[in-house]
Amino acid sequence: MLTFRNMTIQDRDLVLPMVETFYQSDAVDHPVEREILERSFQAAVDPSEPLLRGILVYQGQEPAGYIYVTQCYSAEVGGRCVFIEEIFLAAPFRGQGLGREIMAWLEREYPAARRFRLEVTQINQGAIRLYEKSGYQYLRYDQMVLDKIK
Repeated sequence: MLTFRNMTIQDRDLVLPMVETFYQSDAVDHPVEREILERSFQAAVDPSEPLLRGILVYQGQEPAGYIYVTQCYSAEVGGRCVFIEEIFLAAPFRGQGLGREIMAWLEREYPAARRFRLEVTQINQGAIRLYEKSGYQYLRYDQMVLDKIK
């Protein structure tokens, strides 16, 4: 059975190796500097930061993964949108149906959400299958960004 808890600053040495693994996987298609990963972790554990929530996932007593979630208002659906920024399960915990449990938990955790949104790379077929089984569909938009991260 999975359990979930908010990350704390004391979880740094547990979480950052998982984050680094995530960013070296097929889930991400471009490099991200460690300084940014650190800054995001700091935001995820800061109770005064309302935009990013870090969640640890446990199977029994074992840390199995993590989730980063943010929220916004989506005019397109007329309500709250939960954006799953990152979802990661460590290799020993994959293929056991835990991803579906995580997706269901997110829906229960955010009952006011009118939309759940995430990004997926085409090479990450395992994640695509999970998301499709969870009811997710492609929403085709091209993204344009202006990065001001330095």
